[in-house]
Amino acid sequence: MQYLKKTILFAVFFCGLNASAQHLFFTAHYGASGYRGDLQETPFSFLQARIVYGVGIKYELTSRIFINLLYHQAKVSGNDKYNPFNRKRNLQFQSEISEVALYGEYNLFDLYEYNATPFLFGGFGYFKYNPYYDLSNGGRIYLSEFDTEGQGFYDKRKKYELTEYTIPFGVGMNYAISKNIRFSASIGLHLTNTDYLDDVSTTYIDKALLIAKKGENAPKIAYKGDQLPNGPDYPVAGTPRGNPNNKDSYYFATIAIVKRLQAKGKRKEFVPGRKPASVDCPNL
Repeated sequence: MQYLKKTILFAVFFCGLNASAQHLFFTAHYGASGYRGDLQETPFSFLQARIVYGVGIKYELTSRIFINLLYHQAKVSGNDKYNPFNRKRNLQFQSEISEVALYGEYNLFDLYEYNATPFLFGGFGYFKYNPYYDLSNGGRIYLSEFDTEGQGFYDKRKKYELTEYTIPFGVGMNYAISKNIRFSASIGLHLTNTDYLDDVSTTYIDKALLIAKKGENAPKIAYKGDQLPNGPDYPVAGTPRGNPNNKDSYYFATIAIVKRLQAKGKRKEFVPGRKPASVDCPNL
């Protein structure tokens, strides 16, 4: 419900902007998603890439500056079998991500004068997630329900929220097919305020305490190293399970089709290919 309220607030803001808008574009996005955290420590590795798609509305403040309201639906995953640093831990997770965000976008060149331009973007948003893993029998385990590191009952560790804010930023390239249709490619990093996107952050807690609070199966969910050949038993309390000093993040690499919704008002006429983008500094 809280996530829905935040989404509505974004929409109300943009609808207010739309009341006098004359330069609106619809955008449709598709691409690959990845994550960085305790089960995937390499920056921008698409070894375990999943799919992201989304839609948005782009408002043209000037010919170079845009405001974007975007919704993305994505999946991220991590598995210790690809993690040389913690393979013996043998954990895995997946999570669906639903994100709504407001971006500012700056184009280095005017697409009414040039046929292509690099751009920068950054903004603020909210996303919803819920880490899980699937069982071989078709069942699904939602990891937050088992408080695998004692959240809510051990050492003042709080339960983590399943809705958090994100700060996305990145770079891309816009190409004008015509004055009303454009093509875009971008890559963006989405910083978060949580270290539990993958349900891993701090240390193991006492096995007996975890059983007493969350049931017999909880230690089997918190640690899977003993399922490997010659794997060690459940670690002693206090053994590092993750790195609490680094927040998790995720990233999207997408392509997009951008279509003008309105064309009111006098606009500069665009002729495709009239001016190829150059390395000259743009006029501000």
